Amino acid sequence: MSWNDSGNGQDPWKNNNQPDDLDKIIQGWQKKINAIIGGGKSGSGNKSSGASNGTSMLLIFIFVAWLFTGLYRVDQAERGVVQRFGEYTETTFPGLHWHIPFPIETVDLVNTGIVANYSFSTEILTADEQYVFVQMVVQYLRNDPVKYSFEVINPEGTLEDLTQSALREVVGTSSLEVLVNDRRDEIGPKTQIVLQNTLDAYNAGIEVTSINLEKLDYPQAVQAAVDDTQKARNDSDRFILEAEKYAQDLIPRARGNAQRILQDAEAYRDRVIADADGQASRFLSLLAEYKKAPRVTRDRLYIEAVEEVYKNTNKVILDSQGSGNLLYLPIDKLIGEGNSPTRNNNQNTLSTSGTQNNTPDSSANRDRRQRQ
Repeated sequence: MSWNDSGNGQDPWKNNNQPDDLDKIIQGWQKKINAIIGGGKSGSGNKSSGASNGTSMLLIFIFVAWLFTGLYRVDQAERGVVQRFGEYTETTFPGLHWHIPFPIETVDLVNTGIVANYSFSTEILTADEQYVFVQMVVQYLRNDPVKYSFEVINPEGTLEDLTQSALREVVGTSSLEVLVNDRRDEIGPKTQIVLQNTLDAYNAGIEVTSINLEKLDYPQAVQAAVDDTQKARNDSDRFILEAEKYAQDLIPRARGNAQRILQDAEAYRDRVIADADGQASRFLSLLAEYKKAPRVTRDRLYIEAVEEVYKNTNKVILDSQGSGNLLYLPIDKLIGEGNSPTRNNNQNTLSTSGTQNNTPDSSANRDRRQRQ
């Protein structure tokens, strides 16, 4: 097409006149496309027929291309949620599918087979108004693609907000000491239960598979004081264990000593009773002998009593009759100091000599007194 074909000397590819409506704009573009396809000026009949055929072919091409935009492929781990004018129509499974192209139908591909995760960390106020630093990893699965696509506007953002809310519910009902020491392993499972219940109430189509607690500790500003408290607590536990060990050792020993004392007391009681019975039997036998020979029995008892008394004293009495030369020996000290067998033998020898010297005279005097 030449510049003069337009009839007014203007560029035919430019729309210098502003159209009044959409129909005029479309007609203008159709004329330009027909001019390209028709190959320039021709008769009025041929020109009209060529323009109509070109427009039809273009419309058919555009329509076929639009139909091809409805093809989509669903992977093995995905599910396709088909929507017609925003309303749920069906759920498609892995494979190649077709839907009515946009803007009539749209498809959301939701991955339901892969476990996704995200990290979460925050500082939370405990029940005793103390701060604790918590860091965890939440793993979740999109188990219901329809609910995931329709019930919640931003499922991932909602999941993070609900995770923080569930964690505050679990941590905010316990003290800092209990959380760090006793219930550390319970934080993850309890948070998962609270979070899953809330997601089910929202119909979010998300299943929380696990919550792994990576870090739970005091803030750095109070870490030194907490370490001192923990050390004091450990010392207290150690002292309690030592006291329990001492009590477990002392009580059985005291019970054993008490049992031994009771047994000794019973043995002493039995011995005293046996001695008393023996003494009573001895007195009865002496009484029988005394009735037979009173004087002899009385003298024998007297001699035995004196012998018992002298045996326990440290005084030594020697008969001075006989030789006038008497060698003095500190026999009382020898008896008190001498514990060796040699000294005992010497003392026994000395006592025997003195007794032998005094025996005849004492026996004779005793016999003379008895005859008188």
